[in-house]
Amino acid sequence: MTTEEIKSALLGLSKEEKQAFILETLPDLTKDVINEPGFMMQLFPVFLGILKESGVDLQQLLQMMTMMGNQSER
Repeated sequence: MTTEEIKSALLGLSKEEKQAFILETLPDLTKDVINEPGFMMQLFPVFLGILKESGVDLQQLLQMMTMMGNQSER
């Protein structure tokens, strides 16, 4: 399958199927590419755009990330 065929098939999924696909595959997909230099800097603006579009308050998100960071240090 080409990238375009995969993209077309994914866009044809229902909302629930898209949600399940993202949650189930994103962790596995990122394992191979997360250590690539510069990839996170390419991915971050995409996620930031998704968050902004969803209406998430970025200030609240920052506070939550700070709290999560403090928990992981323990």
